[in-house]
Amino acid sequence: MGSHLTRRYFWDAEAEPDPLHMPTFPTDYGFQGRKERVMVATQQEMNDTQLLLHQRDYCAHHLIRLLKCKRDSFPNFLACGHEKHVWDLCEHQDYVGRMKEFERERRLLARQKRRAKSEASEPK
Repeated sequence: MGSHLTRRYFWDAEAEPDPLHMPTFPTDYGFQGRKERVMVATQQEMNDTQLLLHQRDYCAHHLIRLLKCKRDSFPNFLACGHEKHVWDLCEHQDYVGRMKEFERERRLLARQKRRAKSEASEPK
């Protein structure tokens, strides 16, 4: 996703999505029956475990389980390997999903720009 900086500031800023203001298209545009992502961990659970703000994401419920496992099996730091693996996998899948959403947004903006250009150049 780092290449978006070059494309955004040197080439085609209109067809490049802004990572801070995503998405501009509806999330179900082009998809039928696409489910909306929901947070599994409740606000009370996050407050009870005192998660930091940057840790409160779609994988917070796995992190809560990992932190509880680490607390319960304190001297044995190798006991929570499965919980750590599940949390890492969730974080990776979340990252891949965000990159796919960014790429989808970029392609839809490029398509919108191409259509506007072809409509403007069409004789009436």
